[in-house]
Amino acid sequence: MNQGALKNVRVVELGQLIAGPFCGQLLGDMGADVIKVEPPGAGDPMRQWGNGEHKLWWEVIGRNKRSVSANLRIPEGQDLVRRLIADADILIENFKPGTMEKWGLDPASLHAINPRLIVVRISGYGQTGPYSARAGFGGIGEAMGGWRAIVGEPDRPPSRVGVSIGDTLAATYGCMGALAALHARETTGRGQVIDAALYESVLQVMESLVAEYDVMGLVRERHGGILPGIAPSNVYACSDGEYMIGANGDAIFARLAEAMERPELAQDPRYATHIARGNHQAELDRRIEEWTRTLTVSDLEALMVRHSIPAGRVYRVPDMLADPHFAAREAIVPIAHRVHGEIRMQNCFPKLSDTPSAIRRGAPAHAGADNAEVYGGRLGLDAATLADLEAQGAI
Repeated sequence: MNQGALKNVRVVELGQLIAGPFCGQLLGDMGADVIKVEPPGAGDPMRQWGNGEHKLWWEVIGRNKRSVSANLRIPEGQDLVRRLIADADILIENFKPGTMEKWGLDPASLHAINPRLIVVRISGYGQTGPYSARAGFGGIGEAMGGWRAIVGEPDRPPSRVGVSIGDTLAATYGCMGALAALHARETTGRGQVIDAALYESVLQVMESLVAEYDVMGLVRERHGGILPGIAPSNVYACSDGEYMIGANGDAIFARLAEAMERPELAQDPRYATHIARGNHQAELDRRIEEWTRTLTVSDLEALMVRHSIPAGRVYRVPDMLADPHFAAREAIVPIAHRVHGEIRMQNCFPKLSDTPSAIRRGAPAHAGADNAEVYGGRLGLDAATLADLEAQGAI
């Protein structure tokens, strides 16, 4: 099996829950050797998140990693981590700022051991600033970064997008920063610190939200499923389901009008131009949905494909698993599982042509599952030493 683009990169993951571990998942998917450090015993709380008796969220976020246990609150556990970090390329942590310093594992101390180390620090508000010491989760970052205020229906409170987007955005930017730092190290020979704040990661994807207020005093609000002024672009009811149509360009709208057997709509002054359609958005959406309700999803899709209109089904997991495009691109793949025999999950992404990513191993069964392999093979500790460390509560 191809070992991936990062096959020679060593990563130590100290993070817990979502942001730090998702960053480790991304690097592991690309071939990095990710050693996940978990508290002895229960391990990462992420092992307990999700549905069912055997939690499956862990199986996704823990894939392509080996697990060791170490108690970072005592010197013996801290020393083990220092030894792992001594020849590592990347360290990931998402503790509250000041925690690593309290443990003697701050970047300055670690760079004294390993000047080439890249330290990815993910936190709610960043490592500096008046809010840096505050506790922060992904949802708080989404709220502060501007996301929550614009998600949902206008007559209801802000909504959650349905996944932990604040955490995964911060993890993705942390991964991006680590890859940039690996490249820079080729020139400088030195590692550096990546400071990825949850709220700033959300802020990065907020498009022109700030600029529009700065120039025009416009405060973007919640508008449900539409993009205000961009029409038609919405989910429309059919006789047996829902379907998304994005026909907001002039030429595309003309093709939609042909599909509706109403070609005159493309010449109607209310709909003929981008701005006109935006000004009559609600009216246009009602007109389109009156038509889509007369069709099944399959019949509507056939029309959209025939007229080359950007459109698509609103997928749920059963749709994904049955879809030939998902199958052809191996977007969802099965992996072996100790309890279920086999489970399916999203494949690695993005796709690299020469050094493809892959799920090389499933998530570790328990905290410290790879203690003997890692501490023995990488640090040279024998069974007696490991037993002593376990007795001390260090692993």
